Amino acid sequence: MKAMLMHEAGSPMLLSDVPKPHPGARDLLVRLHAAGVNPVDTKLRKRGTYFPEKLPCILGLDGAGVVESVGASVKRFRPGDEVFFLNGEIGDEPGNYAEYALVREDYVAKKAASLSMLEAAAIPLVFITAWESLFDRAGLAPKQSVLIHAGAGGVGHVAIQIAKYFGAKVATTVSSPEKAAFVTSLGADLAINYNEQDFVSEVLDWTNGTGVDVALDTVGGETFCKSFGAVRHYGKVVTLLEPPCPSMKEARMRNLMIGYELMLSPILHGMHDRRLAQRAMLEAANEMAEAGRLKVRIAAALPLASANDAHELVESGHTTGKMVLKIA
Repeated sequence: MKAMLMHEAGSPMLLSDVPKPHPGARDLLVRLHAAGVNPVDTKLRKRGTYFPEKLPCILGLDGAGVVESVGASVKRFRPGDEVFFLNGEIGDEPGNYAEYALVREDYVAKKAASLSMLEAAAIPLVFITAWESLFDRAGLAPKQSVLIHAGAGGVGHVAIQIAKYFGAKVATTVSSPEKAAFVTSLGADLAINYNEQDFVSEVLDWTNGTGVDVALDTVGGETFCKSFGAVRHYGKVVTLLEPPCPSMKEARMRNLMIGYELMLSPILHGMHDRRLAQRAMLEAANEMAEAGRLKVRIAAALPLASANDAHELVESGHTTGKMVLKIA
C-alpha cells in the first residue's frame, strides 16, 4: 500500500510503498478514504515523534474509511461498515497518512450517514480536544459564558458548536470580517476581530464587567496570558499549549483554575479506559451531526501525495476550518 513516510525530523515526508497490515484478533483493517491534518502533525514532523527509534513512521491521528476485514474476535463491526477514529501518529503505531489503517475495534466509531468521509476525518482530534477542554477541564454548564480563541480554526469552530449545543453563550476571536461572519453562522454570540479590537475590553463590555466563566485558549503566547483579564473571578482557563507567561499574578489574584488539554495523552500512555471515553465523544459528534448541529468546515482536501503541502498550509495559520487528505 501507499503511505507518506516520515524518515527523520525536519525532513519532508515521502510517498512510499509499505506492507499492507493484517488484523489481529481485536483489530479492524480499514481502507482509508480520508485523513485529517492537524497542527500537532506538523510539530511532530519538525521536532520528532515520541518514539524516534521507530522511524520511519506514518503520521496522522484522524482517519475515516470503510472496514475491509476484521479479526476473529471483533464483535462491533463487519466488513463494509463506514467508520472514523483517532489512532497512531506518535510514532509507536502507524498513523493515517496511508491507504490502510489497523485499529483496535474499541477505539472506532461508526460514521453518521449525514457525514461525508472528508467531514468524518476532520472531526476526531478537534472534537475530542474541544469536548475535553470545555467539559472535562472547565466543567462548562448551560447558560455559562465562554471565550473561545481562534473561533474559525479547526478546534475553535467545533468548540463553538459544542458550547452552543449545550446551552452556553459564546464569544470568540477572529482575524477578519469574513471569519466573523463564519463564526456567527455557527452560533457565536460575539465575534471579536482581534486585529481591530481589544478582546479583553470587548468581553468585559459583553459581560457587564464581570468576565466570562471559561476561556479556551487555542493560540498560546500572549493571548493566553492576556485572557486572565477576560475571565471572572473564580473562573477557569484551559489552554492547548505551554504557558509562556512571565507572571501568573493576574490568574492568582482572580483565583482562576488553569487547565491543560493534550488529547494525545491516552494514546501516549496506553490509557484504555480514557480511549473508550474518547470514542464516546466521537459518538456524541455523530449525534450532533445527525441533529444538524455540527457542521465541519473543510479548509481544503489534498491528495495523499500532497501531505507536505497540507502541512505548509496548516503552518501558515490562515486556514478556516480543517485541512484533510483525500485518499480514496
